[in-house]
Amino acid sequence: MADNSLFGIHGAALEVRGQRMNILASNIANSSTPGFKAKDIDFQKALSSATDGGSIDGALKNATMYRVPLQPSLDGNTVDLSTEQTAFAENAVQYQTTLAFLNGRINQITRAIRGE
Repeated sequence: MADNSLFGIHGAALEVRGQRMNILASNIANSSTPGFKAKDIDFQKALSSATDGGSIDGALKNATMYRVPLQPSLDGNTVDLSTEQTAFAENAVQYQTTLAFLNGRINQITRAIRGE
């Protein structure tokens, strides 16, 4: 997907943001699970790896890290619910923005094909 010149890096960005959303949702869902370790994706690192010719899966694997909690829980859970919810909301807005850009690009291409 990274070498797709039709959509540039936006296709890869959408996939990375989607995977990050899944990880953040998992963190939120496991906020009360004893021993659960919160993870996150370094978006810039993942996108850079994906656009440098690497696979999305490899880029995500290299950019996934455990989150260091601000205040660790006694049961070993490292999820800070407010941090996770904020990160999820920010990522959702960025996902929607990237998706809107791609939809605009698809509409441009469709109009060009129709000769409009």
